[in-house]
Amino acid sequence: MSVFVEIRTRIPKVNPVSVVKFALAILSAVGEQDSDMSVTFVGDQRMRRLNRQYRHKDRTTDVLAFAFRDAHLPIRMRMNASPLGDVVIAMPTAIRQARAASRSLGEEMAVLLIHGILHLCGYDHEASEKEARRMRWRERILLQQVGVFPSFIKLASKR
Repeated sequence: MSVFVEIRTRIPKVNPVSVVKFALAILSAVGEQDSDMSVTFVGDQRMRRLNRQYRHKDRTTDVLAFAFRDAHLPIRMRMNASPLGDVVIAMPTAIRQARAASRSLGEEMAVLLIHGILHLCGYDHEASEKEARRMRWRERILLQQVGVFPSFIKLASKR
């Protein structure tokens, strides 16, 4: 199992080691310990382009997930399929949402990463209200199980 992190935005500086550790913990918790995935951090403009291109929605969003395999297959048929998919997170949107929810950016990033990984695993909150409740419940359980890695963001050094 491996997690590749790509940072395509400058502010704030993301700590890729913490992102990898957190993603690995979530993958293990959801039974995808043999899966590979990537996490890319982007700005709002790039996210808007991706959202327009792949979802036909001309606005930015907080997180997008691109699954590489059919999550609806029985787990025994997915065992050897290593690539799970890509999660893309818009950092400026994450910052705004963290402020609006009165939580740290690390907490917001944890929520978004869990949300994206659950999408890769086949959860779809837009499918029905029942599925939305199921996904929110799973997100809360995972946050309780894994917790929040507070060092997602590199602190600026004092000069």
